[in-house]
Amino acid sequence: MEVFSNTQLLILILLMFIGGEVFTSMVELHIRRFNLRRIIRNIERKIDRSSTGIINPSSSPPNSLELIELGIVVTEVDCLAKTTPDHNNQIEVHRRQMTTVESTSKSDMEDLDSNLKYNSIKLLSFVVMGYLLVINFVGVALVSVYLALVSSARNILKKKGLKLFTFSLFTVVSTFASCGFVPTNENMMVFRKNSGLLLILIPQVLLGNTLFPPFLRFSIWFLGKFVKKVRPSSDYLLAKTGDIGYHHLLPGLHSSLLVGTVVGFIGVQFTLFCSMEWDSVALSGLSSYQKVVGVLFESVNSRHTGETIVDLSTIASAILVLFVVM
Repeated sequence: MEVFSNTQLLILILLMFIGGEVFTSMVELHIRRFNLRRIIRNIERKIDRSSTGIINPSSSPPNSLELIELGIVVTEVDCLAKTTPDHNNQIEVHRRQMTTVESTSKSDMEDLDSNLKYNSIKLLSFVVMGYLLVINFVGVALVSVYLALVSSARNILKKKGLKLFTFSLFTVVSTFASCGFVPTNENMMVFRKNSGLLLILIPQVLLGNTLFPPFLRFSIWFLGKFVKKVRPSSDYLLAKTGDIGYHHLLPGLHSSLLVGTVVGFIGVQFTLFCSMEWDSVALSGLSSYQKVVGVLFESVNSRHTGETIVDLSTIASAILVLFVVM
Protein backbone atom coordinates (compact mmCIF):
# COMPACT_ATOMS: atom_id res chain seq x y z
CA MET A 1 0.00 0.00 0.00
CA GLU A 2 2.90 2.37 0.63
CA VAL A 3 3.73 2.49 -3.08
CA PHE A 4 0.59 4.53 -3.76
CA SER A 5 0.95 8.29 -4.04
CA ASN A 6 -1.23 10.66 -2.03
CA THR A 7 -3.42 11.29 -5.10
CA GLN A 8 -3.91 7.57 -5.65
CA LEU A 9 -4.86 7.11 -2.01
CA LEU A 10 -7.47 9.87 -2.36
CA ILE A 11 -8.94 8.08 -5.39
CA LEU A 12 -9.12 4.86 -3.39
CA ILE A 13 -10.86 6.74 -0.58
CA LEU A 14 -13.53 7.94 -3.00
CA LEU A 15 -14.05 4.44 -4.41
CA MET A 16 -14.34 2.91 -0.95
CA PHE A 17 -16.76 5.61 0.17
CA ILE A 18 -19.18 5.27 -2.76
CA GLY A 19 -18.84 1.49 -2.71
CA GLY A 20 -19.79 1.07 0.94
CA GLU A 21 -23.09 -0.58 1.85
CA VAL A 22 -24.41 2.46 3.71
CA PHE A 23 -23.72 4.81 0.77
CA THR A 24 -25.22 2.52 -1.89
CA SER A 25 -28.34 1.92 0.19
CA MET A 26 -28.67 5.69 0.70
CA VAL A 27 -28.51 6.29 -3.07
CA GLU A 28 -31.21 3.66 -3.55
CA LEU A 29 -33.44 5.46 -1.04
CA HIS A 30 -33.01 8.83 -2.74
CA ILE A 31 -33.79 7.36 -6.16
CA ARG A 32 -36.87 5.69 -4.76
CA ARG A 33 -37.96 8.95 -3.12
CA PHE A 34 -37.69 10.90 -6.38
CA ASN A 35 -39.63 8.20 -8.23
CA LEU A 36 -42.36 8.24 -5.59
CA ARG A 37 -42.68 12.00 -5.83
CA ARG A 38 -42.99 11.85 -9.61
CA ILE A 39 -45.65 9.14 -9.42
CA ILE A 40 -47.67 11.01 -6.80
CA ARG A 41 -47.65 14.15 -8.95
CA ASN A 42 -48.81 12.17 -11.99
CA ILE A 43 -51.69 10.69 -10.00
CA GLU A 44 -52.67 14.12 -8.69
CA ARG A 45 -52.78 15.49 -12.25
CA LYS A 46 -54.97 12.60 -13.38
CA ILE A 47 -57.35 13.21 -10.47
CA ASP A 48 -57.51 16.92 -11.31
CA ARG A 49 -58.36 16.19 -14.96
CA SER A 50 -61.03 13.69 -13.92
CA SER A 51 -62.61 16.11 -11.46
CA THR A 52 -62.95 18.77 -14.18
CA GLY A 53 -64.46 16.33 -16.66
CA ILE A 54 -61.49 16.39 -19.02
CA ILE A 55 -60.89 12.76 -19.89
CA ASN A 56 -59.08 11.51 -22.95
CA PRO A 57 -60.20 7.94 -23.72
CA SER A 58 -57.46 7.51 -26.33
CA SER A 59 -54.71 8.10 -23.78
CA SER A 60 -52.85 5.07 -22.48
CA PRO A 61 -53.77 3.83 -19.00
CA PRO A 62 -51.44 4.70 -16.13
CA ASN A 63 -48.62 2.29 -15.54
CA SER A 64 -48.78 0.06 -12.49
CA LEU A 65 -46.48 2.23 -10.38
CA GLU A 66 -48.82 5.20 -10.85
CA LEU A 67 -51.74 3.53 -9.11
CA ILE A 68 -51.01 4.70 -5.59
CA GLU A 69 -54.33 6.48 -5.47
CA LEU A 70 -56.16 4.38 -8.04
CA GLY A 71 -59.11 3.81 -5.75
CA ILE A 72 -59.52 7.57 -5.45
CA VAL A 73 -59.39 8.02 -9.22
CA VAL A 74 -62.04 5.37 -9.79
CA THR A 75 -64.27 7.03 -7.17
CA GLU A 76 -63.96 10.34 -8.99
CA VAL A 77 -64.91 8.66 -12.26
CA ASP A 78 -67.95 7.06 -10.65
CA CYS A 79 -69.09 10.46 -9.40
CA LEU A 80 -68.73 11.91 -12.88
CA ALA A 81 -70.84 9.11 -14.30
CA LYS A 82 -73.74 10.33 -12.16
CA THR A 83 -73.34 14.04 -12.81
CA THR A 84 -72.18 14.26 -16.43
CA PRO A 85 -74.17 11.80 -18.61
CA ASP A 86 -72.68 13.24 -21.82
CA HIS A 87 -69.34 11.73 -20.88
CA ASN A 88 -70.60 8.25 -19.94
CA ASN A 89 -68.97 6.49 -22.88
CA GLN A 90 -65.63 8.16 -22.28
CA ILE A 91 -65.82 7.40 -18.60
CA GLU A 92 -66.64 3.76 -19.24
CA VAL A 93 -63.59 3.40 -21.49
CA HIS A 94 -61.41 5.11 -18.91
CA ARG A 95 -62.76 2.91 -16.14
CA ARG A 96 -62.08 -0.27 -18.11
CA GLN A 97 -58.51 0.87 -18.78
CA MET A 98 -57.83 1.47 -15.13
CA THR A 99 -59.60 -1.73 -14.03
CA THR A 100 -57.43 -3.78 -16.37
CA VAL A 101 -54.25 -2.29 -14.92
CA GLU A 102 -55.63 -2.55 -11.39
CA SER A 103 -56.01 -6.31 -11.65
CA THR A 104 -52.30 -6.71 -12.37
CA SER A 105 -50.89 -4.20 -9.90
CA LYS A 106 -52.26 -4.94 -6.43
CA SER A 107 -48.78 -5.31 -4.95
CA ASP A 108 -47.76 -1.89 -6.29
CA MET A 109 -50.89 -0.28 -4.87
CA GLU A 110 -50.13 -1.73 -1.46
CA ASP A 111 -46.52 -0.57 -1.66
CA LEU A 112 -47.30 3.06 -2.47
CA ASP A 113 -50.36 4.20 -0.60
CA SER A 114 -49.98 7.71 0.77
CA ASN A 115 -47.98 10.89 1.14
CA LEU A 116 -47.06 9.76 4.64
CA LYS A 117 -45.07 6.92 3.17
CA TYR A 118 -43.29 9.33 0.83
CA ASN A 119 -42.45 11.65 3.71
CA SER A 120 -41.23 8.70 5.76
CA ILE A 121 -38.92 7.49 3.00
CA LYS A 122 -37.70 11.06 2.56
CA LEU A 123 -36.89 11.24 6.27
CA LEU A 124 -35.18 7.85 6.16
CA SER A 125 -33.00 8.84 3.20
CA PHE A 126 -31.76 11.97 4.97
CA VAL A 127 -31.23 10.12 8.26
CA VAL A 128 -29.01 7.58 6.46
CA MET A 129 -27.12 10.41 4.77
CA GLY A 130 -26.60 12.20 8.07
CA TYR A 131 -25.54 8.96 9.75
CA LEU A 132 -22.96 8.29 7.03
CA LEU A 133 -21.48 11.79 7.12
CA VAL A 134 -21.49 12.24 10.90
CA ILE A 135 -19.88 8.88 11.71
CA ASN A 136 -17.14 9.37 9.13
CA PHE A 137 -16.52 12.99 10.11
CA VAL A 138 -16.27 12.17 13.82
CA GLY A 139 -14.00 9.23 13.07
CA VAL A 140 -11.63 11.28 10.92
CA ALA A 141 -11.56 14.06 13.51
CA LEU A 142 -10.76 11.69 16.38
CA VAL A 143 -8.04 9.82 14.47
CA SER A 144 -6.47 13.09 13.31
CA VAL A 145 -6.44 14.49 16.84
CA TYR A 146 -4.95 11.27 18.21
CA LEU A 147 -2.18 11.22 15.61
CA ALA A 148 -1.43 14.89 16.23
CA LEU A 149 -1.13 14.37 19.99
CA VAL A 150 0.62 10.97 20.17
CA SER A 151 4.18 11.23 18.89
CA SER A 152 4.75 7.48 18.53
CA ALA A 153 1.90 7.12 16.04
CA ARG A 154 2.80 10.35 14.26
CA ASN A 155 6.42 9.23 13.85
CA ILE A 156 5.28 6.05 12.11
CA LEU A 157 3.52 8.13 9.48
CA LYS A 158 6.58 10.34 9.01
CA LYS A 159 8.83 7.33 8.48
CA LYS A 160 6.47 5.95 5.86
CA GLY A 161 5.93 9.30 4.15
CA LEU A 162 2.18 9.37 4.80
CA LYS A 163 0.23 12.56 5.34
CA LEU A 164 -1.68 12.68 8.61
CA PHE A 165 -5.04 13.74 7.14
CA THR A 166 -4.83 11.30 4.24
CA PHE A 167 -4.08 8.43 6.60
CA SER A 168 -6.93 9.41 8.92
CA LEU A 169 -9.44 9.75 6.10
CA PHE A 170 -8.32 6.58 4.34
CA THR A 171 -8.36 4.43 7.48
CA VAL A 172 -11.74 5.66 8.74
CA VAL A 173 -13.49 5.36 5.38
CA SER A 174 -11.98 1.92 4.79
CA THR A 175 -12.95 0.74 8.27
CA PHE A 176 -16.50 2.09 8.09
CA ALA A 177 -17.03 0.57 4.63
CA SER A 178 -15.60 -2.80 5.84
CA CYS A 179 -12.84 -2.75 3.22
CA GLY A 180 -10.02 -3.49 5.67
CA PHE A 181 -7.38 -1.52 3.78
CA VAL A 182 -4.77 0.53 5.64
CA PRO A 183 -2.14 2.65 3.82
CA THR A 184 0.72 0.74 5.46
CA ASN A 185 2.29 -2.51 4.29
CA GLU A 186 1.84 -4.08 7.74
CA ASN A 187 -1.85 -3.17 8.06
CA MET A 188 -2.43 -2.15 11.73
CA MET A 189 0.46 -4.17 13.17
CA VAL A 190 2.65 -1.06 13.34
CA PHE A 191 0.03 0.53 15.61
CA ARG A 192 -0.44 -2.47 17.91
CA LYS A 193 0.80 -0.46 20.91
CA ASN A 194 -1.38 2.55 20.12
CA SER A 195 -4.43 1.40 22.07
CA GLY A 196 -6.19 4.75 21.75
CA LEU A 197 -6.19 4.52 17.95
CA LEU A 198 -7.55 0.98 18.09
CA LEU A 199 -10.35 2.04 20.44
CA ILE A 200 -11.33 4.83 18.05
CA LEU A 201 -11.55 2.41 15.12
CA ILE A 202 -13.57 -0.31 16.89
CA PRO A 203 -16.85 1.70 16.85
CA GLN A 204 -16.24 2.57 13.19
CA VAL A 205 -16.08 -1.14 12.40
CA LEU A 206 -19.37 -1.92 14.13
CA LEU A 207 -21.35 1.19 13.15
CA GLY A 208 -20.62 0.64 9.48
CA ASN A 209 -21.51 -3.04 9.59
CA THR A 210 -23.62 -5.17 11.94
CA LEU A 211 -24.66 -2.39 14.31
CA PHE A 212 -25.85 -0.11 11.50
CA PRO A 213 -29.50 -1.32 11.64
CA PRO A 214 -29.89 -0.90 15.44
CA PHE A 215 -28.27 2.54 15.46
CA LEU A 216 -30.28 3.60 12.42
CA ARG A 217 -33.47 2.68 14.28
CA PHE A 218 -32.23 4.54 17.35
CA SER A 219 -31.48 7.63 15.25
CA ILE A 220 -35.01 7.62 13.82
CA TRP A 221 -36.50 7.19 17.30
CA PHE A 222 -34.33 10.01 18.66
CA LEU A 223 -35.43 12.41 15.93
CA GLY A 224 -39.07 11.55 16.46
CA LYS A 225 -38.71 12.01 20.20
CA PHE A 226 -37.24 15.50 20.08
CA VAL A 227 -38.33 16.91 16.69
CA LYS A 228 -42.13 17.18 16.55
CA LYS A 229 -42.15 18.04 12.85
CA VAL A 230 -40.88 14.59 11.84
CA ARG A 231 -42.70 12.59 14.52
CA PRO A 232 -45.44 11.19 12.22
CA SER A 233 -42.86 9.97 9.70
CA SER A 234 -40.66 8.62 12.48
CA ASP A 235 -43.53 6.69 14.03
CA TYR A 236 -44.46 5.31 10.61
CA LEU A 237 -40.90 4.12 9.97
CA LEU A 238 -40.63 2.45 13.36
CA ALA A 239 -44.04 0.78 13.13
CA LYS A 240 -44.04 -0.32 9.47
CA THR A 241 -40.50 -1.42 8.75
CA GLY A 242 -41.71 -4.16 6.42
CA ASP A 243 -43.78 -1.76 4.28
CA ILE A 244 -40.81 0.57 3.81
CA GLY A 245 -38.77 -2.17 2.17
CA TYR A 246 -35.38 -0.95 3.41
CA HIS A 247 -33.60 -4.10 4.57
CA HIS A 248 -31.36 -2.22 7.03
CA LEU A 249 -34.38 -0.92 8.93
CA LEU A 250 -35.31 -3.78 11.25
CA PRO A 251 -38.16 -4.16 13.75
CA GLY A 252 -37.38 -3.37 17.38
CA LEU A 253 -37.10 -7.01 18.49
CA HIS A 254 -34.81 -7.95 15.62
CA SER A 255 -32.59 -4.94 16.32
CA SER A 256 -32.27 -5.94 19.98
CA LEU A 257 -31.47 -9.54 19.06
CA LEU A 258 -28.89 -8.33 16.55
CA VAL A 259 -27.11 -6.28 19.22
CA GLY A 260 -27.12 -9.28 21.55
CA THR A 261 -25.75 -11.54 18.83
CA VAL A 262 -22.93 -9.13 17.96
CA VAL A 263 -21.91 -8.69 21.59
CA GLY A 264 -22.14 -12.44 22.20
CA PHE A 265 -19.96 -13.43 19.26
CA ILE A 266 -17.35 -10.80 20.10
CA GLY A 267 -17.36 -11.99 23.71
CA VAL A 268 -16.80 -15.60 22.65
CA GLN A 269 -13.89 -14.67 20.40
CA PHE A 270 -12.38 -12.37 23.00
CA THR A 271 -12.52 -15.05 25.71
CA LEU A 272 -11.06 -17.81 23.53
CA PHE A 273 -8.37 -15.57 22.07
CA CYS A 274 -7.24 -14.39 25.51
CA SER A 275 -7.24 -17.91 26.96
CA MET A 276 -5.15 -19.38 24.14
CA GLU A 277 -2.90 -16.50 23.00
CA TRP A 278 -2.27 -14.36 26.09
CA ASP A 279 1.38 -15.43 26.45
CA SER A 280 1.98 -16.27 22.80
CA VAL A 281 4.46 -14.71 20.40
CA ALA A 282 1.61 -12.87 18.65
CA LEU A 283 1.03 -10.63 21.70
CA SER A 284 4.60 -10.46 22.97
CA GLY A 285 5.91 -7.03 23.95
CA LEU A 286 2.47 -5.69 24.89
CA SER A 287 1.29 -4.67 28.33
CA SER A 288 -1.84 -6.24 29.83
CA TYR A 289 -3.93 -3.23 28.84
CA GLN A 290 -2.54 -3.25 25.31
CA LYS A 291 -3.26 -6.97 25.05
CA VAL A 292 -6.89 -6.49 26.11
CA VAL A 293 -7.45 -3.70 23.61
CA GLY A 294 -5.55 -5.56 20.90
CA VAL A 295 -7.53 -8.77 21.38
CA LEU A 296 -10.78 -6.81 21.36
CA PHE A 297 -9.75 -5.08 18.14
CA GLU A 298 -8.81 -8.42 16.59
CA SER A 299 -12.06 -10.06 17.68
CA VAL A 300 -14.19 -7.27 16.25
CA ASN A 301 -12.32 -7.13 12.95
CA SER A 302 -12.28 -10.87 12.34
CA ARG A 303 -16.05 -10.70 11.66
CA HIS A 304 -16.03 -7.43 9.74
CA THR A 305 -13.18 -5.55 8.08
CA GLY A 306 -10.26 -7.96 8.43
CA GLU A 307 -7.81 -5.42 9.85
CA THR A 308 -5.24 -7.03 12.13
CA ILE A 309 -2.58 -6.15 14.71
CA VAL A 310 -0.96 -9.60 14.77
CA ASP A 311 0.81 -11.83 12.30
CA LEU A 312 -1.82 -14.49 11.62
CA SER A 313 0.87 -17.08 10.94
CA THR A 314 1.93 -16.92 14.61
CA ILE A 315 -1.44 -17.67 16.24
CA ALA A 316 -2.86 -21.10 17.01
CA SER A 317 -4.73 -23.06 14.35
CA ALA A 318 -7.76 -23.25 16.62
CA ILE A 319 -8.03 -19.46 16.62
CA LEU A 320 -7.76 -19.38 12.86
CA VAL A 321 -10.60 -21.88 12.63
CA LEU A 322 -12.60 -19.69 15.03
CA PHE A 323 -12.04 -16.67 12.78
CA VAL A 324 -13.20 -18.65 9.74
CA VAL A 325 -16.35 -19.83 11.52
CA MET A 326 -17.17 -16.34 12.76
